[in-house]
Amino acid sequence: MTTMMGVLEVSLGVLIVVVLVGGTIYWYIQDITQKKHAILRNYPLIGHLRYFFEQMGEYFRQYFFLNDREEMPFNRATRGWVYRLAKNEGGVVGFGSTYDLHHPGALIFVNAGFPVLEEDQAPTPPLAIGDGYAAQPFVARSIINISGMSYGALSGPAVLALSRGAAEAGCWMSTGEGGLAPAHLEGGADIMLQIGTAKYGVRDAQGQLSDARLRELAAHGAVKAFEIKLSQGAKPGKGGVLPASKVTPEIAAIRGIPVGVDSISPNRHRDIANVNELLDMVVRVRSVTGKPVGIKTAIGGRRFLHELCEAILRRGLDSAPDFITVDGGEGGSGAAPQALADHMALSIDEALPRVVDTLIEFGLRERIRVIAAGKLVTSARVAWALACGADFVNTARGFMFSLGCVQAMRCHQNTCPTGITTHNVKLQRGLVVEEKYLRVANYARNLNREIDMIAHACGLQHAREFRREHVRLVQSEGRSEAFNMLYPYPEPFEAAHGRHGGLV
Repeated sequence: MTTMMGVLEVSLGVLIVVVLVGGTIYWYIQDITQKKHAILRNYPLIGHLRYFFEQMGEYFRQYFFLNDREEMPFNRATRGWVYRLAKNEGGVVGFGSTYDLHHPGALIFVNAGFPVLEEDQAPTPPLAIGDGYAAQPFVARSIINISGMSYGALSGPAVLALSRGAAEAGCWMSTGEGGLAPAHLEGGADIMLQIGTAKYGVRDAQGQLSDARLRELAAHGAVKAFEIKLSQGAKPGKGGVLPASKVTPEIAAIRGIPVGVDSISPNRHRDIANVNELLDMVVRVRSVTGKPVGIKTAIGGRRFLHELCEAILRRGLDSAPDFITVDGGEGGSGAAPQALADHMALSIDEALPRVVDTLIEFGLRERIRVIAAGKLVTSARVAWALACGADFVNTARGFMFSLGCVQAMRCHQNTCPTGITTHNVKLQRGLVVEEKYLRVANYARNLNREIDMIAHACGLQHAREFRREHVRLVQSEGRSEAFNMLYPYPEPFEAAHGRHGGLV
């Protein structure tokens, strides 16, 4: 028996060697005879190492080579901050910060000589959207909220965890352009229903906006507002793309599209070609639903906002959107062409003050709420946005991190290792809703708490008292300058005797 086992082991070893040698010879011949890759043709076998390291390079850099403040789009220090908030571990560090206070763009808040004592602090008040103009205005309780991420781009468990977490924390959740899914409603969150360029979820059989569908969706008590998306920061001028592999029967039914076919949105609404048609759409949706209606857009300059504001003043305040969501060019939780992701639209750092200033100039700031979005995932960045003039802040990737996102950057490949952006059931298994929804709620609550903490250190009772003079921004020479000097509050045109600013 022993002899027989020895013979079998030797035979198996020989077989393995033969297979390896044969496979290597086959691979070698295949490399030197193929014509597509010069490296493999000249350096067979070894050349494969080059492609392996090229493919895996971003992951090696992420964990072994880049320091805590270098990585893009979000560095390790920022991700770690979000993870700690989501795990309820606090944002406390020891032995000093690695944040470079001399780096151009660094944020510095102006601390008060006498910060607000705990007994004198006031809760940040809720803020109404559409009050006086919508039949059912929406009173929003949280400064930080969940930005638009479609069911389809995200998995079912991810949407459910976000919705349950938002309900727990008292923040709203945008549906993204993919329509209202059962998971949105099951979680119990306040919902901002987005109307994208393809009208997914709100269209009729011909693909046109359906008043009947709008009424049906607005009847859900959880649906608090509607958002007409003109563009998003990741890809201004390009519609959303959901690969065919992610268009399941359920997603196809929600969107009103065929199963297993690429879901490609037009690059703009076919029925909105100018600001007047945009305002017509705002009025139509608000009158049909009775809910507040706003717009979401990336910003390239002042012209669009000036034309929009001029049209509102000409037509009357009833025609105005109840809010504007300003998405910075650095946004992007979904797939986007690199040419647009890298180079299209202003950063939120420049876009937000331009929008707020334009609304002030036209006397519309009190009429229109401002929501900011674009890599605003930490309390410091949110506090900056509030000081700049935003009423609320939306974040997508911040909440993805709270779900456990590791920035694998495979969102569009249906292979997300954490189950957040995949419809592979085996990968979704890693996202346990009962655990992750608590992290979503922790992140929202702790972020709001830290924003208030910064406000108190600035001598403010609550976060809605932030103004531009409470922030300094480090310039190229390493010295900081007050934000209200870089972006002074403008005078309304009437107060400035009709003076009209530039449009770029």
